[in-house]
Amino acid sequence: MMFNPLAGLPDDRKSMYSPSQNSVYKTGDKTSPISVILVSSGSRGNKLLFRYPFQRVAECPSSLTAKQRSPYALNTSGDGLEDQDGDSREQSPLTDEQLVAGFSDIILATILATKSDMCGKKFELKIDNVRFVGHPTLLQHPPIIQVSKTDPSPKREMPTMILFNVVFALRANADPSVISCMHNLSRRIAIALQHEERRCQYLTREAKLMLAVQDEITTMTETDGSPQSPFRQILPKCKLARDLKEAYDSLCTTGVVRLHINNWLEVSFCLPHKIHRIGGNYIPPEALERSLKAIRPYHALLLLESEKALLTQLPLDCSPAMVRLIKTCSAVKNLQQLAQDADLALLQIFQIAAHLVYWGKAIIIYPLCENNVYMLSPHANICLYSPLAEQFAQQFPGHDLPSMLAKFSLPVSLAEFRNPLEAPAQEAQLIQMVVWMLQRRLLIQLHTYVCLLVPPSEDEPGFRDEDPPLAARVGGRSLSTPSALSFGSPTSSDDMTLTSPSMDNSSAELLPGGDSPLNKRMTETLLASLSEHERQVILNIPAAQNPEDLRMFARLLHYFRGHHHLEEIMYNENMRRSQLKTLFDKFRSVLVVTNHEDPIISIFQSPME
Repeated sequence: MMFNPLAGLPDDRKSMYSPSQNSVYKTGDKTSPISVILVSSGSRGNKLLFRYPFQRVAECPSSLTAKQRSPYALNTSGDGLEDQDGDSREQSPLTDEQLVAGFSDIILATILATKSDMCGKKFELKIDNVRFVGHPTLLQHPPIIQVSKTDPSPKREMPTMILFNVVFALRANADPSVISCMHNLSRRIAIALQHEERRCQYLTREAKLMLAVQDEITTMTETDGSPQSPFRQILPKCKLARDLKEAYDSLCTTGVVRLHINNWLEVSFCLPHKIHRIGGNYIPPEALERSLKAIRPYHALLLLESEKALLTQLPLDCSPAMVRLIKTCSAVKNLQQLAQDADLALLQIFQIAAHLVYWGKAIIIYPLCENNVYMLSPHANICLYSPLAEQFAQQFPGHDLPSMLAKFSLPVSLAEFRNPLEAPAQEAQLIQMVVWMLQRRLLIQLHTYVCLLVPPSEDEPGFRDEDPPLAARVGGRSLSTPSALSFGSPTSSDDMTLTSPSMDNSSAELLPGGDSPLNKRMTETLLASLSEHERQVILNIPAAQNPEDLRMFARLLHYFRGHHHLEEIMYNENMRRSQLKTLFDKFRSVLVVTNHEDPIISIFQSPME
């Protein structure tokens, strides 16, 4: 499953992805490749078939031949520059073009065309400030039988190409995750080329065309003496060269690569470092993967583009489940409700949601409800005349973005914006404005977390080192782990109270019916993880004299570690928000309530520091 990166995008989004007219790409970007190179090895030796960007041709070739150098020496023409006083000039950082300009075509063909033993494995070579990453691939051709018109005896012809390698040149200090992604793309292109070579000898035809153009340009250069780049002439004649150029351009701009090798096989790739960028920083793929693994049924999927725009980007053979999810998705539905409305399994909803998030088409949020608390993101653009302000004014006439953002300067719940005298249409417009701001990471959501903090006794004012922390002493299961998910049939919700499937394994199953001996023993068992002082302080609280309140407190004790927010407790324990808040208020002398972002979804709202 893949997407067309620019299809269906509004003009303001397209401008974010289009390269600048003055300078193509930002020099020194560690997430962008420096060059893409295609080399081959065969009976005719090692050949560099194509490289992009083109190597700049020297204007005066006679001056280069005047000084004889080794053909394998690197081009260091800018190293020995001196000013008129004889002092060495301060060297400026090398540009991307200068990093690879020192490697001639012969050198690159020699070092990048590996031996057959290295085929099918990751290829990585670091030379000075350049790191080459590829996936050498061996070509195993079936014998081709040709019958000549003059000679009727069949002849077996073996292609001259033995192996090839699609190599991406990166900066030597590139992030390991970027190196891994580039190798993945090289492997995908190699598999497609290998398949087409076996099917119709596509790579052999393209290689012959590239070499023929190179020979033609070499002959012209020797004749008239004007140097030309053969690769510039290869582009309009060779489909494979144009595909490699398109892959390079896409990696440097959008990060989304969509190729059709030989107009037949589709190769789609997403560089997450380009897709998931907030405030000038990119989200590490490892953090993104951890967040996707932690998605829960009570989360929601927020599409970053309109339904129509996303559907136009889908390929013709996309999964019908993907189309169904996009048409059903809403910011006010959790994933469990979405699975029910789309008639899909919850696990499949998780997989499609993770796919959309990875490709930068959606983010994970908590479903919008009146109890949600939002505040202005510290990384939001609050300029009065920013492009976002103009877009907001066009989207919502009569409203301006700075005034709306000012309402979220302090944490505020959506319930505070409700006015019973207003028309329902105005409330719907408020939801649309909040969704619009969430899509552009202008707002962050705060969740309520609870920690058990018992005041120390007068005899023991300090914390004893031998006492383990509460997280190690409090029993019960941790419902924040993926293994604790229960993929049962969803049930209805009331007042955004997220219900859960069966809770058979929960310690919450206490028998109703007052002060029975069984309930007393279970309550004592749940409180046994606490120290004697902590138990005494809790039992001395007036609310603890009520058996129902004490049992509920003991039942939720393993949540009071600051790792589970209020909405997660509501979902796991099938409780209402009002019940939890009442309990927190009754035991407020030993409970500390804090508000901060959910670590699972915070990476989609603010950059990683």
